[in-house]
Amino acid sequence: MKDLTFGTLIAVFEEIFGRGLFWAMVVAAALVTLAYLFVLIRDRAVSWKKFLIAQLSMPVGAVLAVWFVMVMTKSKLSDLGGPVDLIVFLGIGAAGAVGMAILVYTLEALLGTKRTKGEADL
Repeated sequence: MKDLTFGTLIAVFEEIFGRGLFWAMVVAAALVTLAYLFVLIRDRAVSWKKFLIAQLSMPVGAVLAVWFVMVMTKSKLSDLGGPVDLIVFLGIGAAGAVGMAILVYTLEALLGTKRTKGEADL
C-alpha cells in the first residue's frame, strides 16, 4: 500500500467489518448526526442537563468501541505492538466516547425523561 487514499480506507474498513456491517454503521452514524443537528436547530440552545448526562455516558462509549473493534479484528490487548497501535487504540476510544455522547444527547432530546423534559435552561 503505497498511497493512503479514501478508497483504500473504505476497502480496509469493508474488509475488517464486512461490507454490510460497515455501510450499516455509516448509515447509522449519518442518521444520528442528522438527528443531532435537528435537535440543535429545533432547541436553539444546548441543554446543560442533557449535556451532562451525555458526558457521563462517554466512558461507556469508549469501552464499547474498543471492545467492538477488538472483537471484529479478533485481537487482544497483548497484540498492541507499538506507539502507532496505542494511538489508534486511543483514537477508537475517543471516537466511541464522542459518538456515545452525541447519541445519548440526541435520544434525551427526542425522547426525553422526567429529569430533562420541560426544562428551560439556556
